[in-house]
Amino acid sequence: MPADVTPLIDAYLTHLAVERRLAVNSIESYARDLNQLARFAAGAGRTVQSLERADLERFVRELMAEGRSPRSVAREVACVRGFYRFLVVDGRLPSSPAADVRPPRAWQVLPSYLSVDEVDALIAQPDVSRPRGLRDRALIELLYATGLRVSELVGLRPADLNLEASFLTCTGKGDKQRVVPIGDEAARWVGRYLREGRKALLGRRTSTRLFVNARGGGPGLTRVGFWKILKGYTRQAGLKTSLSPHTLRHSFATHLLERGADLRAIQMMLGHADLSTTQIYTHVLEHRMRAVYDSCHPRA
Repeated sequence: MPADVTPLIDAYLTHLAVERRLAVNSIESYARDLNQLARFAAGAGRTVQSLERADLERFVRELMAEGRSPRSVAREVACVRGFYRFLVVDGRLPSSPAADVRPPRAWQVLPSYLSVDEVDALIAQPDVSRPRGLRDRALIELLYATGLRVSELVGLRPADLNLEASFLTCTGKGDKQRVVPIGDEAARWVGRYLREGRKALLGRRTSTRLFVNARGGGPGLTRVGFWKILKGYTRQAGLKTSLSPHTLRHSFATHLLERGADLRAIQMMLGHADLSTTQIYTHVLEHRMRAVYDSCHPRA
């Protein structure tokens, strides 16, 4: 990468981290996208600052030609537009060449989710006669009951829980905190794990995390660790092999909508900054609307 580009990208990434308080994973994603832009500019014998709208449109076409999905390219375009907007505000460019660059139209991808029976089958798999099984049962129960992101789930501390009042406080993207209700069944299993499972897993060690490793207890369960746990129980229950922690998050939102929950309330529980993100679940609302029409309209 040309040496003159690195300070610009570093300045923007610092802005995202310090002023916008984006998560580390988001910063890394932005860095990859901007490095790709820098490579494109270098390949064209240009600097990033000298690229024009036509160049950026060619950049978008090349991304599509590589087989990237419209959703992936749209994310890259959003990153590039934000980068150039920052350069203008910071006085490094007079105007943004990306202001009118539009991403390709993304196709609608419905989230994968489980039926209630499939969730029940998955939850029944851990052997709750053992401390590890208690932990795993509490993990799955809590994820399905709250719709937390897996990073939020494994980052929980015992102090984040109020089982008597049936809610927890989690820290999401951008270090934003939100309060999420917990169902009685999940609260019961988490309470049992705290009493009977966590201490046994920790032994003589200590940990600030709610969910600890089965081997030695600390420092805490990781996202990858939980994904492996879930994958094992998925096979055990005979469910689809593509199941991920996010599938339970989608199941949480879908099942709430199916039973009449308000989309705005689900947005708050999921921690979505914008309602448009939550609206991917409107396939449920459309199905319900059709069912209501068929059952109520006199000529249906």
